[in-house]
Amino acid sequence: MRLTKLPLNTFKEAPAEAKVISHQLMLRAGLIRRLASGLYSWLPLGMRVLHKVQQIIREEMDSSGALELFMPIVQSAELWKESGRWEEYGPELLRIEDRHNRQFCLGPTHEEVITDIARNELKSYRQLPVNYYQIQTKFRDEIRPRFGVMRAREFVMKDAYSFHLDEESLVEGYQTMRETYDRIFTRLQLRFQIVQADTGTIGGNKSEEFHVLADSGEDTIAYSESDGFAANIETVPLPPTDKPNSTSKKDLQRIETPNVRTIEELCKFLKVAPEQCLKTLLVQGTDTPAVALFLRGDHELNSLKVQKLDAVAKPIQMLRSEEVQTVTGMEPGFLGPEGLDLPMYADQAAAAMSDFVCGANEMNYHYKNANWQRDWRLPTIVDLRNAVAGDPTPSGNSILSIAQGIEVGHIFQLGEKYSAAMNARVLDSTGKSRVMQMGCYGIGVTRVVAAAIEQNNDTRGIIWPDAIAPFDVILIPINMNKSYRVKEATEDLYNRLQEAGFDTLMDDRDQRPGVKFADADLVGIPNRLVIAEKAWDQGQIEYKSRRSADTEMIDIDGLIKFLKTKRS
Repeated sequence: MRLTKLPLNTFKEAPAEAKVISHQLMLRAGLIRRLASGLYSWLPLGMRVLHKVQQIIREEMDSSGALELFMPIVQSAELWKESGRWEEYGPELLRIEDRHNRQFCLGPTHEEVITDIARNELKSYRQLPVNYYQIQTKFRDEIRPRFGVMRAREFVMKDAYSFHLDEESLVEGYQTMRETYDRIFTRLQLRFQIVQADTGTIGGNKSEEFHVLADSGEDTIAYSESDGFAANIETVPLPPTDKPNSTSKKDLQRIETPNVRTIEELCKFLKVAPEQCLKTLLVQGTDTPAVALFLRGDHELNSLKVQKLDAVAKPIQMLRSEEVQTVTGMEPGFLGPEGLDLPMYADQAAAAMSDFVCGANEMNYHYKNANWQRDWRLPTIVDLRNAVAGDPTPSGNSILSIAQGIEVGHIFQLGEKYSAAMNARVLDSTGKSRVMQMGCYGIGVTRVVAAAIEQNNDTRGIIWPDAIAPFDVILIPINMNKSYRVKEATEDLYNRLQEAGFDTLMDDRDQRPGVKFADADLVGIPNRLVIAEKAWDQGQIEYKSRRSADTEMIDIDGLIKFLKTKRS
């Protein structure tokens, strides 16, 4: 393609609202343009990348035996009511009505639609197992869309759904998809990690996420290479810590702490470390106004673990400041275990503390050198917190490291969650009607593009993995509009590269070389060739890899062979 035929507008600076590097570079390089909050148009250059990602996904899904179909984005409310998710899904489900006042939604996912297809098309065990997939637009009405296409309201997803006669077949199908996803992300040339995950609103018995590792990732991953363990931090079970201390070491002190409300302020005021402080959090209770949760000052509450407590109302809701005062008569910053007439739970690490600092349940006062059992009864001990670096793995054989990840894929063993609710059945070999087992497998196609940029960039712009770059090679002629010989050489080389199978972009614009070089770096094309009259006369051409700062001169006769060696 000739750049004069590709309307490309690049920018030196990104809009102020673009916070992460992928959002900034996709706007600057002309891949996308914002239409409204969480809505983006994909321009021709971006579509070239998107199509290459989709092609790899299609090839591997087809190779796995999956069958492609296409389902509507507009879905009937009746199906969602059958599954029970019309009310359960929440405000992310964009509900609409047609001119006949019939209710529909824009599909955030397609479990209901595919289950409806399966119950009408699949009648016998002989038709199983089967795996249907599509690459389709989804819509989720995010409360706060951010990070460009990373968390947009409208996005493209590859979603697949498998149907099985029994659980053994489901496990086999799940493993096939796990291996297929491994091949997809390997071919996309991304550094990724497979982690244990929560099933969330999709539901089911088991799920795993595929995360592209990047510092900007919203998800936190706990892993241990030596132990072969990896999981989303919210799902990591933590083994019990040391038994609680029952022997007091220092006398309890009541200390005036005027206007000291946060752990940070408390540490500074009393010159103690966060791990010496106990923080008290209140959440809504099932049968009580509140439930008290105690954590060490340096730990974070894990809402998934908390929601498993029968005493805690679902979904979990933290009490607001005024609600805390209504229930306890005290501001949140001075809460502690003394005198709380509420159900109380202490995290394992918090229960093992001794001589700690906590609120005194009195305005502007805290206790120092507090101890469980001596000063207050020990609450029910449970696992309440997120894992941190240095925690033991669930097996206890290693310690955890922490990294940030961008979720780009998620696979589920759904079991009978949707098939039972929607009566999706087949006849088995004995003629008995059986509820089908289901699996669900998603890849965020548009998010993959952003994740690839987050993982591959420098101060000059994008550095595409070869497999998904919009072009393989960019040709930059010097003074092409002034030199007939440069123009002729460029046209000849352009044709030769195209014939050799290289997707080539010719920068035939009447621009200064510096502008062309800057745009080539910004757009991130893997291989740059500069055609200059003097070098061409000597049988050479300047080559530069986007991943290197150095240039080198290559013999023109061996150029095609040289470029083939550069392909990953």
